[in-house]
Amino acid sequence: MNTPQLPVVTVTFNPAIDETITLDALHPGTVHRAQAVRFDPGGKGVIVAGCLADWGQRVVATGLLGKDNDAPFTELFAAKGIEDRFCRFSGLTRVNVKLVDRRDTTDINLPGADVAPEQRQRGLDAVLELGSTGTVVVLAGSLPAHFPDDTYAHCIAAFAARQVRVVLDTSGPPLAAALQAAAGALPYAVKPNRSELAAWAGRRLPTRADLVSAARDLLARGVALVAVSLGSEGAVFVTRDTVLHARLPAMRPTSTVGAGDAMVAGIVAGINSGASIEDVARLGTAFAHSKLGQIGANLGDPAQVRSHAAHVVIERLN
Repeated sequence: MNTPQLPVVTVTFNPAIDETITLDALHPGTVHRAQAVRFDPGGKGVIVAGCLADWGQRVVATGLLGKDNDAPFTELFAAKGIEDRFCRFSGLTRVNVKLVDRRDTTDINLPGADVAPEQRQRGLDAVLELGSTGTVVVLAGSLPAHFPDDTYAHCIAAFAARQVRVVLDTSGPPLAAALQAAAGALPYAVKPNRSELAAWAGRRLPTRADLVSAARDLLARGVALVAVSLGSEGAVFVTRDTVLHARLPAMRPTSTVGAGDAMVAGIVAGINSGASIEDVARLGTAFAHSKLGQIGANLGDPAQVRSHAAHVVIERLN
């Protein structure tokens, strides 16, 4: 595999330390005895960065981190060779709780630190210093308290002016604000799940045809690629010329945490290497499938990922 010359930049304004508690079975309202607990640096962009680094991609990770508990992140970046360009603020990065049992994963996500205005601006300025023509930048995850909903929209406009391609993975008001921008200031690609795309579209999207219709509404605005993740059903990838449904056989996961982030990493790996849309779909699906066997910001063995990619079932819908 040839590593692309330009590094990918991942941006995480609201990272978290993921506390994963393994239970035999979750019964709300009762006392549980945990089988195991572990702490991993997380946040959507951090997981994307870790997966890309495991694939062999050069990565620069940036955003905001609380300096009082940043050791897990510092250790992760050093171990994986990720360039750490995070801005530290005084205080703690949030801790999110993942309750994993034999059937499912229950997430308890905290809102994030209340970062002072001057520290927010310093972090934003540091992010916007990165990326040159041809770079792929990933903007991922929620925004901390008191960040304007148009933060991502502002970043995308600044990056687009420098011909930087942005892959956006967020939801709610930040996603809506980013997609309301004028042509030329929109993300290159977005990766909503079904419910996030339905929320943006303002209607239910029960069928693949409904998903494709909503995705094409985004293409008409100027987005180049819409990848709609569907969990165990795979994902639908929509460009102006191609509509694909990509999937692999369902597997019993160790954890579903981060599977969508791994899909973003696979999509980015494909985009950054100039792959065809079919190969982007294969990589995105294979990365997500590989992540189901991993906990933390980790991808499976690259040889295994390539094997998964070769076995992805691609159905053309146009």
